[in-house]
Amino acid sequence: MRSRHRVPTLVDVAKDAGISPATVSRSLNNPDIVSKETLERVQTAVNRLGYTPHFGARYMAAKRSWTIGAIIPTMENAIFAKGIQAFQEQLHEHGYTLLVSSSSYDPEIEAEQVRALISRGADGILLIGYWRDEAVYDFLRRRNVPFLLAWAFTAGNALPAIGFDNRASMYQLCDQVLALGHRKFAVISGKVDGNDRAANRLKGITDRLKDAGIDPKTVPIIETAYDIDNGANAFEELMQAEDRPTVVMCGNDVLAVGAISRAQEMGLDVPRDVSITGFDGIELARIVTPKLATVRVPHAEMGRRAADELVRMVESGEAGQSQELRIEVSMDLSIGSVSTT
Repeated sequence: MRSRHRVPTLVDVAKDAGISPATVSRSLNNPDIVSKETLERVQTAVNRLGYTPHFGARYMAAKRSWTIGAIIPTMENAIFAKGIQAFQEQLHEHGYTLLVSSSSYDPEIEAEQVRALISRGADGILLIGYWRDEAVYDFLRRRNVPFLLAWAFTAGNALPAIGFDNRASMYQLCDQVLALGHRKFAVISGKVDGNDRAANRLKGITDRLKDAGIDPKTVPIIETAYDIDNGANAFEELMQAEDRPTVVMCGNDVLAVGAISRAQEMGLDVPRDVSITGFDGIELARIVTPKLATVRVPHAEMGRRAADELVRMVESGEAGQSQELRIEVSMDLSIGSVSTT
């Protein structure tokens, strides 16, 4: 018969460290109230024995799981990677574990994942953007589970969010493109149905064009899923027009990199023949040639602040406080000026 090793217990740790089980428990759960010497003895015993605290017992005692759930729309590209990494690192500093899932931009899948994370005891939930069925918010409120939104911010909205104003950010980028003399615009947008970030970025462009006296109805717009190949194909379609645009504004950097790649395959010089802009400021935007003009989003800062705020909400029981973060418009090498004469 194969022997089985006995799993070390809290009592074993106490014996090894020469202290009481209660002191070991305090050391693991409330280290701030235990002396440094005691903490070192407990940690030495834990490492020597390979002890792992009993999660279920800790959860039952504190009515908390020390886990936070996050549901992002996709894991297929780098849009959310840096922010979620910073979110996880900051949660770790607070003693929490992150559970991440992806909805594939499907609201029904997201609703299922919200229920699944709550059933597994998540203490709080991070969601991306505002737009979803009100039933999801009602479910979280009924279960008294704090939730926080990220990657978006709308002044006056009662839902707690830490992010940036997508419409105002794209409006600002479009304003600088107009200042370079561009009047022939085309847009490659993410799909706006159910996606407030994509919808507001597109609105930022159309609102600024209206203010400049350009009818948005005359601007070709292609909506497509966020993918390099999709950006490339949409760009090629736009460039088939008899009166080509002088600038193609893209809903994010992934689409823009696809557009630059296809432009080069078509023998077009960027930005001499056509300018291309993105949105997000991910690493890809800095290494593509030419370097991409884009809106740089403070992903890491957003992740850290979201973690701090969501933990505060969980531990205090207080309502969430929204925070707007500043973006930076980077007018880099993929954008050029055109003559207005």
